[in-house]
Amino acid sequence: MQKVIINPIFGGSENGTISGNIIEKDYNLEISMKIYDILKSKGIDVYLVRSDDSTLTDEERLLIIDTFLDSSDDDVIILSNMLASGNDSGAEVIYALRNDDRLAREISNYLEEAGQDILKYYQLRNPSNTAIDYYPIIANTDPSIESIIVSYGYPSNSYDNEFLQSNIDSLANAVANAIYDYLKRVNIYVVQSGDSLYKIAEKFNTTVDAIKELNNLTSNNLSIGQELLIPSKQGSKPSDNKDNFFNYTVEFGDTLYSIAKEYNTTVNVLKEINNLTSNTLQIGQILKIPTRITEEDTNNYIIYTVKSGDSLYKIANLYSVTVDEIKNLNGLSSNLLSIGQMLKIPTKINNQDNYITYTVKAGDTLYKLANTYGTSVDEIKSLNNLTSNNLSIGQKLKIPSSNTPSYISYTVKAGDTLYKIANLYGTTVDAIKELNRLTSNNLSIGEILRIPTS
Repeated sequence: MQKVIINPIFGGSENGTISGNIIEKDYNLEISMKIYDILKSKGIDVYLVRSDDSTLTDEERLLIIDTFLDSSDDDVIILSNMLASGNDSGAEVIYALRNDDRLAREISNYLEEAGQDILKYYQLRNPSNTAIDYYPIIANTDPSIESIIVSYGYPSNSYDNEFLQSNIDSLANAVANAIYDYLKRVNIYVVQSGDSLYKIAEKFNTTVDAIKELNNLTSNNLSIGQELLIPSKQGSKPSDNKDNFFNYTVEFGDTLYSIAKEYNTTVNVLKEINNLTSNTLQIGQILKIPTRITEEDTNNYIIYTVKSGDSLYKIANLYSVTVDEIKNLNGLSSNLLSIGQMLKIPTKINNQDNYITYTVKAGDTLYKLANTYGTSVDEIKSLNNLTSNNLSIGQKLKIPSSNTPSYISYTVKAGDTLYKIANLYGTTVDAIKELNRLTSNNLSIGEILRIPTS
């Protein structure tokens, strides 16, 4: 049986955030009841942890949740609704360390379609023990349950305050429909060479019998290309690598350093994308490991690693491309990014007019640009109809591409610095930074750089 338990955070003597006409405990209850009604109308077995203005401790909430559970339950989701404090803007979704990000991503996408900005969806670890979740409603529920927290926005932010009040129905519909679609979706898997029912069941965290029953199979025989329905029980789903991560299970003797070295990344990258506050690991802990992008066809794009605070808009603006161009090249279906994610950024070369488009940055001069791109000041001025050498930050310049230096692709290795690479290839640090639009000398292992050869 599929079941959804909705937990409106705060209540009674605990008001939560108060700003303008919004009192968080009341908002949480109102949106929870709307989601309850929508899911109930769709035939989902749904429950409310509180349906009035009651004060409940975390322990009392967990006890109430236990009364809703029974041995016949199959997929169970606990949805906790809250608002955020502070002056940021946008929604956040927090999911359990034991779960993958499919439901969090689904909810984020639906909220974004409803018009709310998405800050991030992520896992939050307890700082005193990074092997467990921060919130008791996630950490202290049964491991078979998918517990998720949705923070709809920041009432102290004037834009969010107005949006939250005016669009509560849209937000409730978005979350309810995301959960409904998630529960009703059945995975389809195409059998590959070497597959067996046992391997597939293990991959999707299900059983051979469950797959056979769902597909009406009378034997364990499979054919390459055969399509199988996979039960929608939670667990790991084979990554489509759109976010360039795979999951790694910590084993005895592992350290962040040994894992980083084995997978050609850094300790800091692993800590950042896994929200780790220390280097301590637990056997059986699941870590996200960034995958590398190959150098194939990098003449048409450069590789960018997403950092904290990045957005598609910021990255597109930095590289003088559009958000849609980045999304199309990387097969992205939403604007959501993950720290450590590797993106292909298209290069802007206009073959017909024989120039590239360059956006002027702080410190640029015509002389620097001419020197970097192997052309002359006069050629740039002529192509852009400039009557002086003055430039403005953000100004778009055409740079003659017939003189653009050729380059090779280089993958950053442990111990590399821009100075070492520049010295190795007989170029300069500034030339490498300019060609790759780098704003600092920091490099990441596995990063692909263009190295000018002339």
